[in-house]
Amino acid sequence: MLVVCLYLTAVVLANLSATYFGPISTPINAFLLIALDLVTRDYLHERWEHNKLWLRMFLLIVTGGIISSILNHKSLRIAIASCLSFTLVGFTDTVVYHLFRKHPRVKRVTFSNIASAIVDSIAFPTLAFGKFLLWVTIGQSLAKIIGGYLWTLILTATIWKDTPTKVTSS
Repeated sequence: MLVVCLYLTAVVLANLSATYFGPISTPINAFLLIALDLVTRDYLHERWEHNKLWLRMFLLIVTGGIISSILNHKSLRIAIASCLSFTLVGFTDTVVYHLFRKHPRVKRVTFSNIASAIVDSIAFPTLAFGKFLLWVTIGQSLAKIIGGYLWTLILTATIWKDTPTKVTSS
């Protein structure tokens, strides 16, 4: 439950910040908040893998959008962009995470975050702000990759420390 709350808090704060500050806030959001979402998504992937993973992740994504919209009705466009982008990211993350399932957790999470960061960094600003923003995309990608790696190390040392390091499914 703690990880679900972390995920939702991070996505809602990122959505509200992007609504208020616009594209200038996205690299900071990417480093602190979205990188956290990408890593917590991998944690939830392991927890929910054989228990309605896709449905639960979709509901989590939609819940983040709904909470954002309730807290600030002006964030509806950002929330929709976030939901659509995170749906694409969920597919990307799952595929890459699964391809690296036999590797240690840090490697599995890092590679799935790199792929997810690139997809999200193209999709979100384009959908949220109505045009492709090259420097925002590059800045977001780098921030998510670096932030994701740091969050991976932090969460591996804390909430993941007592769990198996490999996904058991094939």
